[in-house]
Amino acid sequence: MPACGRQSADVDRAPATRAPEPSSPIPTPVPERPRKAGGPRIIFLGDSLTAGLGLEVEQSFPSLIQRRIDAAGYNYEVVNAGVSGDTSAGGLRRLDWAMREGDPKMLIVALGGNDGLRGLPPEQLEQNLSAIIEHGKKRGLAIILAGMEAPPNFGSDYTTRFRAVYPALAERHNVRLIPFLLDGVAGNAALNQPDGIHPNARGAEIVADLVWRAVSPELAR
Repeated sequence: MPACGRQSADVDRAPATRAPEPSSPIPTPVPERPRKAGGPRIIFLGDSLTAGLGLEVEQSFPSLIQRRIDAAGYNYEVVNAGVSGDTSAGGLRRLDWAMREGDPKMLIVALGGNDGLRGLPPEQLEQNLSAIIEHGKKRGLAIILAGMEAPPNFGSDYTTRFRAVYPALAERHNVRLIPFLLDGVAGNAALNQPDGIHPNARGAEIVADLVWRAVSPELAR
């Protein structure tokens, strides 16, 4: 389905019914760089946008964030926990798995695009994302929430309710919000792959710029 401006944050070509969750999801690896053993981790919990579907590993926006972290001299390791086709419910189910190793310090939550694509209830999205945030906070993690947009297929009322979930959660839980992960990229054919949904290498760089503006202040604390 081609992207149409901000109304097309749908992220994966998928059937209307829920696809089975992978029993053992394998995040896209970020190339190893010399760091102190057991250094703190930044976890990107997301779907195919986070995984970098259609891109080389080093072109995904979490890998680009790792480069910036290294260049700035911070000793953080990025964990790309993006799984194609995942919904907010799937992200919640594998959250503990994503945080099972190392010393997680920050969690970037970039889920919901597939919820919108499949027309799942915004109330369910809100419950799942809220549970993810609460669990991360209990672990003492800094949380950044990346907003998504629903496609227009299910009507304006649905898209409005869907969009409202993210700022409401950010205010309720007092977490940093990226209003729309694909801001400046969605709907621009020059910045997307032929599917019109997933950013190309240049589009991923723009996403990384946006995400870095939210991540860097947390690193400086």
